[in-house]
Amino acid sequence: MTRSLTRRSFLHATTGAAATLAAARTLLPGGAWAQTSGPEVRGATLGYIALTDAAPLIIAQEKGFFARHGMTEMRIDKQASWGATRDNMALGSARGGIDGGHILRPKVFLYTLGTVMQNNQPTPIYNLLGLNEDCQGISVAQSYAETGVGLDSSPLREVFAARRARGEEPTAAMTFPGGTHDLWIRYWLAAGGIDPRRDVNLIVVPPPQMVANMKVGNMDCFCVGEPWNEQLVNQGIGFTACTTGELWRNHPEKVLGMRADWVDAHPNATRAILMAVMEAQMWCADMANKEELAAIVGRRQWFNVPPADIIGRLRGDVNYGNGRVETATGLEMKFWGENGRTSYPWPSLDLWFLTENIRWGYLPADLDMASVVANTNRADLWIEAAQALGVDTSGFGPSRGVETFFDGKVFDPADPAAYLNSLAITALS
Repeated sequence: MTRSLTRRSFLHATTGAAATLAAARTLLPGGAWAQTSGPEVRGATLGYIALTDAAPLIIAQEKGFFARHGMTEMRIDKQASWGATRDNMALGSARGGIDGGHILRPKVFLYTLGTVMQNNQPTPIYNLLGLNEDCQGISVAQSYAETGVGLDSSPLREVFAARRARGEEPTAAMTFPGGTHDLWIRYWLAAGGIDPRRDVNLIVVPPPQMVANMKVGNMDCFCVGEPWNEQLVNQGIGFTACTTGELWRNHPEKVLGMRADWVDAHPNATRAILMAVMEAQMWCADMANKEELAAIVGRRQWFNVPPADIIGRLRGDVNYGNGRVETATGLEMKFWGENGRTSYPWPSLDLWFLTENIRWGYLPADLDMASVVANTNRADLWIEAAQALGVDTSGFGPSRGVETFFDGKVFDPADPAAYLNSLAITALS
């Protein structure tokens, strides 16, 4: 592999970013927002998809956290799909779009590089904050229950092969090419010996439309966030093969991403937004608030979903729908973590998503990944906002460390090439 996938390039880029931040703090001892009197503007427009991991944005609005920090004119606008989010992010609020919002973590790179944008026009985005960890799901149609498919997808290999031999096309759905749900279902299939490029037809379906499409038989399996997996089970249409936290415990998911030009023009307003969302994450993380949280986001103006389809997996109670019921699993959606470990946008985690996008051919193998991370990850702004809230940030840095997956694969962020070379099924082979 090229130098972009080496230990040296990662350490060089992250060390450079740290040095830049240290220099800025020397010039501005109080941080990037020193000697200022408040937000430059009173609002921004943030988008969200009807998924439980958008909850911190909704709660920040509903509970007055944005207003507390001077952002009294915030708009939190529902988006029809991840494609609509992309198009509105490209427009920006000045042209009727959005300034940022709840997005799939890899979209930060895919927008910034222009990979998924109209005419490949780059739209620089910053990753400001991790909204959540865990609690997505891989669901399978009820007709496959007797195969025993679960965390191990291999029971579907021969079934899908037999269907293809009959001229049928097994179909899997995800929510956006190169996004988190795409990567989770590809990982799950490939770990079971099923090539997601050749053995299934992988299609894109907006999250709120997953259950309806499964009901009419448009797909055999899908990956999406909650509450749609839980709703599928509650309606008896399918079952959960696994939650994504079983693939990779405490994996990152959505982020608060914002247009770089908006952040650069409004540093104080950005801090206010970050502080408000962080406080909302703390509120969402409190088990005592889960019922109220489910009731709020389930309202018609937000998700229009019964709280009963939301509450179980918020608490870590999982009815898989195939006779398996687990409580207090530790697989609940995590919003804050110890001192904000869930919220902090670890740069090393960005490297895994870039590596997986290279794995499946969405990004070139010679991409300078460390440079992309250094230019898009604004962990420095998170640190500033967290410190303003009195959060102890002493344990945070460029790397969360070595990550281990359910199938024994290991990702060392200092050596992405070793991980990539360990994978049997890739677009590079």
